[in-house]
Amino acid sequence: MAAFLQWRRFVFFDKETVKDPGENGKNFMLPFGISACDSGRGHIVLGDMEGQIWFLTRSLQLTSFQAYKLRVTHLYQLKQHSILVSVGQDEQGINPLVKVWNLDKRDSGNPLCTRIFPAIPGNKPTEVSCLSVHENLNFMAIGFTDGSVVLTKGDITRDRHSKTLTLHEGNCPITGLAFRQAGKVTHLFVATLEKVQCYTLSVKEYPKLELDTHGCALCCSALTDPSQDSQFIVAGDDCVYLYQPDERGPCFAFDGHKLLAHWHRGYLLLLTRDTKSPNKTDFGSRETSPTEKQVLTIYDLDNKFIAYSAAFDDIIDVLAEWGSFYVLTRDGKIFVLQEKDTQTKLEMLFKKNLFVMAINLAKSQHLDNDGLSEIFRQYGDHLYIKGDHDGAIQQYIRTIGKLEPSYVIRKFLDAQRIHNLTAYLQALHRQSLPNADHTTLLLNCYTKLKDSSKLEEFIKSSESEVHFDVEIAIKVLRQAGYHSHAVFLAERHMHHEWYLKIQLEDLKNYQEALRYIGRLPFEQAESNMKRYGKTLMHHVPEGTTLLLKGLCTDYHPSQDPTDRDNIDRASINKASPEEFIPIFANNPRELKAFLEHMIEVEPLSSQGVYDTLLELRLQDWAHEQNPEKKKVLQGAALSLLRSDNTVFDKALVLCQMHNFKEGILYLYEKGKLYQQIMHYHMQNEEYGKVVEACKRFGDQEVCLWEQALGYFARKEEDCKAYISEVLQHIDQNNLMPPLLVVQTLAHNSTATLSVIKDYLINKLQRESLQIEDDERKIRQYREETAHLRSEIQELKTSAKIFQKTKCSMCNSPLELPSVHFLCGHSFHQHCFESYAECEAECPTCTPENRKVMDMLRAQDQKRDLHDHFNRQLRCSNDGFSVVADYFGRGVFNKLTLITDPPGKAVPGGLEADLQRDLLIHTKRNA
Repeated sequence: MAAFLQWRRFVFFDKETVKDPGENGKNFMLPFGISACDSGRGHIVLGDMEGQIWFLTRSLQLTSFQAYKLRVTHLYQLKQHSILVSVGQDEQGINPLVKVWNLDKRDSGNPLCTRIFPAIPGNKPTEVSCLSVHENLNFMAIGFTDGSVVLTKGDITRDRHSKTLTLHEGNCPITGLAFRQAGKVTHLFVATLEKVQCYTLSVKEYPKLELDTHGCALCCSALTDPSQDSQFIVAGDDCVYLYQPDERGPCFAFDGHKLLAHWHRGYLLLLTRDTKSPNKTDFGSRETSPTEKQVLTIYDLDNKFIAYSAAFDDIIDVLAEWGSFYVLTRDGKIFVLQEKDTQTKLEMLFKKNLFVMAINLAKSQHLDNDGLSEIFRQYGDHLYIKGDHDGAIQQYIRTIGKLEPSYVIRKFLDAQRIHNLTAYLQALHRQSLPNADHTTLLLNCYTKLKDSSKLEEFIKSSESEVHFDVEIAIKVLRQAGYHSHAVFLAERHMHHEWYLKIQLEDLKNYQEALRYIGRLPFEQAESNMKRYGKTLMHHVPEGTTLLLKGLCTDYHPSQDPTDRDNIDRASINKASPEEFIPIFANNPRELKAFLEHMIEVEPLSSQGVYDTLLELRLQDWAHEQNPEKKKVLQGAALSLLRSDNTVFDKALVLCQMHNFKEGILYLYEKGKLYQQIMHYHMQNEEYGKVVEACKRFGDQEVCLWEQALGYFARKEEDCKAYISEVLQHIDQNNLMPPLLVVQTLAHNSTATLSVIKDYLINKLQRESLQIEDDERKIRQYREETAHLRSEIQELKTSAKIFQKTKCSMCNSPLELPSVHFLCGHSFHQHCFESYAECEAECPTCTPENRKVMDMLRAQDQKRDLHDHFNRQLRCSNDGFSVVADYFGRGVFNKLTLITDPPGKAVPGGLEADLQRDLLIHTKRNA
């Protein structure tokens, strides 16, 4: 059986007869006597036996012009240029002419012929067998029946710019020519009835390489597309061979006598004679007997199937144009083979369950990924139904990225299909397309299969190959009990929280967790110590305390020694030690060590650090029984209080809670709470300390002596010595009225009259002396007043004699003109004018007079201020703030102006300074 019979046959083309649009559906008829044909540039070119060249357009319009006088034998239409090359005869005999036509230019309505030259190899006339033209217009090859090949090099459209040479000579007719361009290298394939050769035209002397020792018949060779590496196809009667410029490629065993071979868009078209016993005909013979049929077969060599096969009667040629194949027959008909669309072809393959072929076809047709994915899905469904789950999962894997994964996963959730499901999920992760559920499912598959090697391979892939959600993977591994794997994954991908959670909660590896935190950057180490510090402190207190000391002073992650330079240059990071104090809730010893380290290294630590350390030291002091150690602890606590870093209120409360006497008294004194010091000594009945406190702080707070007297007065014990000492100080500083002292001590049964005897005697003596002094001053004031009144009376009733001989200003002898005042001062007129501020006032007396006037005006202003104060007090909602405001402005200060009552004389005299101002300003005693 022939090999091609093993290929599947399909009908991927629709055959139709071309109808004449102007003849009411009749078949379109070709001109009679067609001898050559070709296609390209949007038309089909036909040459006939009368020398005419016809152009058939897509709308089936025929035009022609007379190209030769006798007949046209060969046509070659370039695909990239509007250039047509023809071979024909203008006269009888063997004298073929080559004509080059420019179809874009016209000469009397016909295409312009740009070149004509005879096709003769040497001087020996022979028939032309084949023709080929390079698309770059620099090469033209003409094959002859005598085995010669003539090569025209240069611009083929002009005679001046080209030269012709005989490239090949032989005895066997030339049956095929084809140019191949690969980069800058140009090859020419030459096929005869007996050989296949290749010439390299881009190298001087055109080296030749013989590729095979058997050839093909006329029109049975072709060149594939560049997508197929531009291979040269030679169709023999037994096989079809493909050739590279330097070697023979694959071959296909297609039996049958070949009449025609074409290549177009991946399809190989072969026309064979349909006979059981084909007879080899002579060169160029394509005639068939009336009983023989010609079979046109279209092969897809890549996908190994026959796309179309049908019998025709006497085909002239098969041309590819306008996306279809056109079959021209001798009886003048044209058949068109239109290729079915890709989707239709795929559906035909699906019906026959030829999914592999459908996939290959789709790829060759450059179907998009969505279309390919659908084919893979259908193929997978087909295999799944057949029970081939391994094959099905491989097809489903190829749909990843297009098909929803849940479609596949649902099919393989059975425990017996876990291996297939695992394979699919692995592929899903390799393409970085999983979600959290897919990662969870894959890890569960691994754990169900107990496949530790696969699990390790999955999680230990390089970081650049991680195709899953690491956090989800950690959760699943932890839940499944694979703690070591979860820890590895967390550490590798720096999921610090998960690493610590597993180490502390699952593995109970506290030391390792502490070491890991010490390697973290500052911010993460700080946050994790806040979270896990209590747990670590409970199990590894020493290591945790050491890490916290570093974290709160000058933290650097523990790294390799090679990174020491980077550590030195890094910025200093410090955490707040106050935030870590709760971690030491059940570890006071470590807390004390931590806080003492902090104040030693960082003296400017927060007040919370000092307060907590003070509390710890006070607790130790309170519980210590050894006097020597207790004294040392007392000094340590006092040193903290004196450091001025503790909060006053908190420190005072702590000292009071622990009854730390020295600290309490120090803080009272520091806060100037002298009365509290007094009360503290009073509560503890420390009489000597009470008096001592009065002596130390009585100057700052006078009332302490009064409180001390009241305290001792209430005591029933014998406190005479302390009372005498207090009374002595009260007496020296006149702190209390004697009557109040007597009333205070009257409540004490032990305080007899002898206690206050000396105090009262001294007091009475001083009072007597004060009375005598006051009476003396009264007499003096009366005498001075009487003298002053007599002077006033004399001024009013008697003439004033001015006897001053010197100026009161410059102390020089007076000279006229001069100025005299009743006060007794005299001035030169020029001195008076220079120094006087007013003509009616004495310059010498003006300052004293102004003081008096200012005091009088102040009285008037005070009076107005009182009125305004009363109004504002009545209208204000907050009377206390108004009173306080005016109290500060001196509204309530008493001003008394002493004047003589009318008609009466004041006995005694005035004090000299008050006499001058005529004002007495006293303050109300509180």
